[in-house]
Amino acid sequence: MKTIISLAAAVFSLSSLSVAAHDMVPAPAQTQDILIKNATVHSPSKGVLTNTDVLIQQGKITAVGPTLNAADATVIDATNKQVYPGVIALDTSLGLVEVEMMRPSNDVYEVGQSNPQIIAVSAYNPDSEIIPTVRVNGITHAQVVPQGDLLAGQSSLVSLDSWTIEDALVPATQGFHLYWPSIRRLSQDKDKRKEQLDEYQQQLKQIEQMFADGQRYHLANRDKQVSKIDLRWQALQPLYQRQAQLFVHANKQLQIEEAVALAKQYDFKLVIVGGYDSWRLADLLNEVNASVVYTRTFSLPMRHDEPLEMSFKIPSLLAEAEIPFALGFSSDWNSRNLPYAAGQAAAYGLTQQQALKSITLDAAKILGVTDMGDIASGYRGNVIIAEGDLLDPMTSRIEQLFIDGRQIDLNNRHQQLYQKYLKR
Repeated sequence: MKTIISLAAAVFSLSSLSVAAHDMVPAPAQTQDILIKNATVHSPSKGVLTNTDVLIQQGKITAVGPTLNAADATVIDATNKQVYPGVIALDTSLGLVEVEMMRPSNDVYEVGQSNPQIIAVSAYNPDSEIIPTVRVNGITHAQVVPQGDLLAGQSSLVSLDSWTIEDALVPATQGFHLYWPSIRRLSQDKDKRKEQLDEYQQQLKQIEQMFADGQRYHLANRDKQVSKIDLRWQALQPLYQRQAQLFVHANKQLQIEEAVALAKQYDFKLVIVGGYDSWRLADLLNEVNASVVYTRTFSLPMRHDEPLEMSFKIPSLLAEAEIPFALGFSSDWNSRNLPYAAGQAAAYGLTQQQALKSITLDAAKILGVTDMGDIASGYRGNVIIAEGDLLDPMTSRIEQLFIDGRQIDLNNRHQQLYQKYLKR
């Protein structure tokens, strides 16, 4: 009986792994120049450029302007088409989760409250069935982020078309992720409320202790006085050297204020993720040059006395407060809706250019990447050709997608199933 059970478990495991591999072959490196002609180009830095050509050579955009020519180039007539830069999805678990309810296919969470040495992308699956369903909406790159309690680990930026993890990785500023504790709702019961507050204070003390230990290790390491290597604090060294960023996942004002106090104490580079109340703290955040990855565009308001559209308006409030920000989508498969979140923000106060910039150029800047997120000379050839507005799910109709000048297969599991059941 044990043998039968073991065999059944093995078969189940193998079958679940087979489900996690898509059929799309990664595109080869660009070998022939690509010239996109007569397009309406949407540049986050320069605005809308009509009747414009884009030349991509060896994976880079080398020229943008009217009447460009290139010998032996593959010419794409984009008359009446829209050209956009590839979208960068921040705060995702893409490639870490295949089926959320199946624990063997969910690698987003690690046990423990102090895991700065954990690198989430080590569990990344470039063959995930979810990835093609996300990039068909124009998402070319994603920040793969660990989840957990308190200090969860490190994120990485990946291309969404690759054979291996090594192929997928894109150089970016190292990021550590800290999930700030919160009390979802204070109990009306006096004893329960005291228990909640005590637990919250205990977690704050744990954060204080972790970073104090990390700093002592950093100072000892700087002076070559470390007697025993601790992988946790060794991994955290770039943060104290200001060569990395601390992404603090926090939404409420008190959480953000406490996170800023921590950043001030250790002179950390700070990024707030979530950031629902961040617009209220413009002076404080700008004082420490903090950025915000706002992830709640499609969420309900956090408070009962706020207007229903509050979550939609916050990006425009961040822009008004001059806080550097980008839009993110804290999900795996659902991150495909990021362009539409930007469209929603544009309907509630952002300009179209600001909304596009928030998921392209501004997202790249937050990650410390200087050659992504725009249609301009010297930038990577991450390009979308669409029939309509990228930020509108009803009209976008993406026709072609390029990553580093490589044309990507837009086929995916959803389209395969759609075609299958059309024949029923």
